[in-house]
Amino acid sequence: MINWYMIALKKYAEFNGRARRSEYWYFFLGNLIISVITSFIDQSMGTSFIGMIFSLATLIPSIAVGVRRMHDVGKSGWFLLIPIYNIILAATDGTKGVNEYGPDPKGMQDEINQIGEKLEN
Repeated sequence: MINWYMIALKKYAEFNGRARRSEYWYFFLGNLIISVITSFIDQSMGTSFIGMIFSLATLIPSIAVGVRRMHDVGKSGWFLLIPIYNIILAATDGTKGVNEYGPDPKGMQDEINQIGEKLEN
């Protein structure tokens, strides 16, 4: 989980390309866990400073990984703004192979399957 979270953070403001479901959902889960922890810390200190700083620090990476996730299912990043439908898209398996937003992030396994399909035709 930490590995996927760090991958999303390393692509801090990268809105191009595609993100696997695991990258998106583990980043979401990591943000949720850290937000709960910062919430407890803020309550014990009587402030909201730590949670606010964390939220601001992860705002751009959250949007970026969401846009890349929409790209993986073959949709524009603007679909992230549509309530409920964006959750359905985020949970949907990505487009197999290359789409207009880039190569499949799952890698070689799908390329091997495509080669097999080409040989059958």
